[in-house]
Amino acid sequence: MTTITIEFPESVFAALHVPPELFASEMRIAAATKWYEQGKISQGKGAEIAGLSRSDFITALSKAKVSPFQYSMDELLRESVNAD
Repeated sequence: MTTITIEFPESVFAALHVPPELFASEMRIAAATKWYEQGKISQGKGAEIAGLSRSDFITALSKAKVSPFQYSMDELLRESVNAD
């Protein structure tokens, strides 16, 4: 596993009222959620990046108001038309 070190001012943790360990965990989840929302990664990869099980990642997506489905309404309509 690769370790990445990022420096933040102490004021960041105080402003968010979280210790550095929780900040790191929340940052992983936020990044994975955003990349999933952008269609850059799958749910499985998002869960791996976030350090969560797939079902917990889906819960995190829900909390962030991100659909667990990577299809647009147009894509769903095309699929339903082509299924006939």
